[in-house]
Amino acid sequence: MIEGLPREVNAIFIITAFLTYGFVYFILISKQRDKPSITPMAVMMVLGAWIFLQVMLGISGFYLNFESAPPRMVFGVAPPLLAIAFILIKPQTRNYLMDIPVSSLTYLHFIRVPVEIVLWWLFLQNQVPELMTFEGRNYDILAGISAPFIAYFALGRIVKSRSAVLVWNFLGLGLVLNIVINAILSMPYPFQVQAFDQPNMAVFYFPFILLPAFIVPVVLFCHLASIIILWRKESQE
Repeated sequence: MIEGLPREVNAIFIITAFLTYGFVYFILISKQRDKPSITPMAVMMVLGAWIFLQVMLGISGFYLNFESAPPRMVFGVAPPLLAIAFILIKPQTRNYLMDIPVSSLTYLHFIRVPVEIVLWWLFLQNQVPELMTFEGRNYDILAGISAPFIAYFALGRIVKSRSAVLVWNFLGLGLVLNIVINAILSMPYPFQVQAFDQPNMAVFYFPFILLPAFIVPVVLFCHLASIIILWRKESQE
């Protein structure tokens, strides 16, 4: 852990990670019909093992070697991204997604609100640059605040507008990519081009390693899965 960091910062982030894990389980069991090829418990066990591995690597200081090639952060973000690509490309798993309510995928984005609050606290503690907060270039909190309203109204019984939700997901995806790019370019690696006075350091420590290695991939997956589901349903009508 980061020395001198207020306990509540760590506590709120850990709770947020647990909530994200719980949201994933909720999404898996919210699909409309069972398919024996994929079981929620199996997915949750694999995901739990990945989280445990990242926790151990974060505690051990594995990611604090900034001279290695390739950068060690690759070992935290590449496997989830490859898993997402596999799920979305393989027809069997892509068809499985069609049974998941987009509303469930949308509600998950609310976890971006506590994430942004934690990032702001980390900035105050000189662990991330200001540009990674809502006071800088990070507007991701807007997606988190709007997510419950989009899920309830645009996908609910009162009003249904798949086109509006599709647009919202593209905008939310853009917000994710914006903060990810700024976070990468602020890391203390040879390719760092900004935030030299305060690099992006927090994500190399436990528990914040779970942000790039777990929470961000889940958010990214929910956007991409929602876009695929909505696009297919729009094209079928």
